Amino acid sequence: MRILGINIPDNKHLSIALTAVYGVGRARAGQALTTAGIDTTRTAGSLTVEEETQLRGLLEAFSLEGNLRREVSQNIKRLKDINSYRGSRHSRSLPVRGQRTKTNSRTLRGNRRTTMASGRTKVSKT
Repeated sequence: MRILGINIPDNKHLSIALTAVYGVGRARAGQALTTAGIDTTRTAGSLTVEEETQLRGLLEAFSLEGNLRREVSQNIKRLKDINSYRGSRHSRSLPVRGQRTKTNSRTLRGNRRTTMASGRTKVSKT
C-alpha cells in the first residue's frame, strides 16, 4: 500500500505502519482508522481496495509529507528573517524551546571536543 509516495509496511499493525508517513503519528493514525471503521491491529496487506482508498482519502485531507516539510521550513525561515530569538537559535543550531545548554543538548551541539592545556605539565607531589 502506498500513501503519498510512501510504502506502508505490510507486516505491521496499521496504527504503527501509518507512522511511516511524515506528519502521521500514533494519534492521527488511530483517529483515521476509527473514522474509517478499520481495526487498528489489522495489517496493511489484509486491507481491501475499498478500505485502502477510504484510508488514503482520510489521510490526504491533512497536510502531510512534502507540503508539511515545506510549511515547517518556511516557518523557520520566517523566524530567521524577522530576527526573532527563536530564529537566531535555529540558525546557530541550538535548542529553541528554553532547554539548558551547559550540560545537555548534545544532539544539536555535536560531540564533545576535549581541550588540552597547552604547555602545562602535571606537577606530582613528593
